Amino acid sequence: MSKIMKEFKKHWQLYLFILPALIYIIIFCYVPMGGIIIAFQDYDPALGVFKSSFVGFAKLKMFFSSYYFSTIIINTLALSFFSLIVNTIFPVVFALILNEVQSPRFKKFVQTLSSAPYFISLVVLVGMFNMFLSNEGFINQILTTLGLNPINFVGDSKYFRFVYILSGLWQGLGWWAIIYIGALSNVDKSLHEAAVLDGANRLQRIWHINLPAIKPIILVLLIMSFGSLMSVGFEKAFLMQNPGNREVSEVIATYSYMVTFKTVRDFGFGSAVGLFNSVINFILLIVANTISKKVTKESLI
Repeated sequence: MSKIMKEFKKHWQLYLFILPALIYIIIFCYVPMGGIIIAFQDYDPALGVFKSSFVGFAKLKMFFSSYYFSTIIINTLALSFFSLIVNTIFPVVFALILNEVQSPRFKKFVQTLSSAPYFISLVVLVGMFNMFLSNEGFINQILTTLGLNPINFVGDSKYFRFVYILSGLWQGLGWWAIIYIGALSNVDKSLHEAAVLDGANRLQRIWHINLPAIKPIILVLLIMSFGSLMSVGFEKAFLMQNPGNREVSEVIATYSYMVTFKTVRDFGFGSAVGLFNSVINFILLIVANTISKKVTKESLI
């Protein structure tokens, strides 16, 4: 304890600097965790948390026994897993390619252009893709011009995952690559000079110098991504959902929303599903971190 106090007195200005952020996290992240109790209650807003009847794991059993349980689990995992793979590989490849560009002005232009979609609202993004991919959109107009039949990208369930993942990649590619580009800029140039003298070509230098330099960052971000594997963003899935693609677009978040606010109006059910998501994500995070630590010697802690 005395060692901690000495450390605090020595750097009290730094601790004071992070105090507002710490207070924010406590108030908005940890205090609301007390609401988890609703997951084990037949919650009635009129009675409140302390007077609502306790039902134990009844809400979780209701979720597990739901007719749609297996479907929404498969849909959630499919979207999350394929998005994880695509959004890990392509930003890394993009950063490695962009790092090889010799013109600083062109590199900044491409980086700015690729990062811009990240700041587009999800509502606007989904609206844009609905417009582009509708039966009258320019994609189908091109197909029609080429003598092909138009494709119902928006309403056909077999295209939903492709559009969902592609739109996410387009929006986040440049932004996700920023951290890799920053790491690549710190690679010692003498390593490349020595590799050139040894006869290594560009691809060999990328594989043996640049890629190992960003490997720890890739693994850390990948581990953190496993911590949200079950949490497909509600907003985008909900906005893209329609009767034609519901069989593959219904994920845990949208199903929980429908039961909580639209059909049954069961707030305890929504809390139980959220708790289930958090527990599974926590387990996946620990498992991924443990495996990475044993296999690659890289981990969060």
